[in-house]
Amino acid sequence: MAITHEADRATLAPAVALFRGLADPTRLAILRRLATGEARVVDLVRELGWAQSTVSAHLSCLRDCGLVDFRAVGRQSFYFLTRMELMDLLAAAERLLAATGEQVALCPAYGQDQR
Repeated sequence: MAITHEADRATLAPAVALFRGLADPTRLAILRRLATGEARVVDLVRELGWAQSTVSAHLSCLRDCGLVDFRAVGRQSFYFLTRMELMDLLAAAERLLAATGEQVALCPAYGQDQR
């Protein structure tokens, strides 16, 4: 189905922004970790093995998208998912990937060779 009107594009813009926000392995790993419970930046750095600046930058992006937030306890910030529906979306994506096999991974535009 072709998008023929600019208004149609505008209605798709939020979904496009959501999927672009999810289109990074670091952000996906952070989201998957936060699905198990809240965490501080130091926890994510230790558990995921990335630099503090990397984790903080991706958390900032996820906060800007409204997917995560934090609560302050003294000088510490505990990050958490704002919407558990996100995990339903990721589970549906995993089912779709299982059903399509390697086709998505081999996609010439977005597959593994396009890193």
